[in-house]
Formats: sequence, C-alpha cells, structure tokens
Amino acid sequence: MAKDLVKIIEQRKAAIVKKWFDLTAQTYAPDTAEFLKSKSDPFANPVGGSMLSSLNVLLDQLIHDMDPKIISSYLDPIIRIRAVQNFTPSQATAFILSLKKVIRTNLAKELRDSRNIEELPAFESKIDQLCLMAFDIYMQCREKIYQISANETRNRTFRAFERAGLISEKAE
Repeated sequence: MAKDLVKIIEQRKAAIVKKWFDLTAQTYAPDTAEFLKSKSDPFANPVGGSMLSSLNVLLDQLIHDMDPKIISSYLDPIIRIRAVQNFTPSQATAFILSLKKVIRTNLAKELRDSRNIEELPAFESKIDQLCLMAFDIYMQCREKIYQISANETRNRTFRAFERAGLISEKAE
C-alpha cells in the first residue's frame, strides 16, 4: 500500500480509534454502552479499557504488518466476551467492518484526492481480513462453549442416573 493514506490514518489515529470504540460500544445494550464509554479507568472498567487498547493495536496492525499472532492476541479478548454474551456471529464481528465507515467519514476530504481513494480498497481489504480472523475466533469460542455445555449436561445426567441407581461404576 502506498504511504499517503497510511500517513493520514496515522495522523488521525486517535480520533479514528475513539470513533471506532464509540461505534463498537454502541453494539451493546444502551446502559452497557454508556458504562463502556464513560469509565476510562481500566480497573473500574476492564472491558472498556481492554477494548480501547485492543482497537488501538488492531489499527496499528492494519496500518503496518498484520502479524496474525499479535492480531489474535488483541482480537481474542473482544471476540471472546462477545461470544459469551451470545452475540450472533455477524453481531460479534460487525464492529470491525464499522472501521470502514469511520475511515471514510474521518478522511472524506482526503479521499477526494485520487491517490488516496486508489489506496482505500487495499486498506479495506485488510479490514475484511481482520473480520474473517474475528469470525474464526468467534467460532472457536462458541465451539468451546458448546463443548463445555455438552460435557456438563452429560455429567449431570450421569450423576442423576447414578443417584437413581440406574447405573453404577465398575471397580477396576
């Protein structure tokens, strides 16, 4: 990717990350969104603090190298929380795609320049890649949740049958 668009994004990084964070927070219930946005102390608001920090690193990764290990380590906590909260796959990952809107809105004037608009599809393609990585993480988390649930149900059923005297463990 040419450097013009990257330089502009780097210069506006703080504003872009803040708007991206705000849009991500809005995907939660209104009271949760307000809490996530209002508390900047990471001890009082560990989810919001972690999310803001992660979005900052994820934007850096989009601007630069896109190291899958780094991306996964910062994307995983956000997606893991969303998977546990029963977001659908599209709801859990859509916040990543909202970055496209943030970029286009914050850089509207700069995107009138033909060099910058020509660089945009390559950058948006990286956002799409990030979204696909998030989807994979989401599915791994949901599989683990279903596995834990199935094991718990099986164990509960086994204990109930054992208490009822319907089965007994054989001593070896």
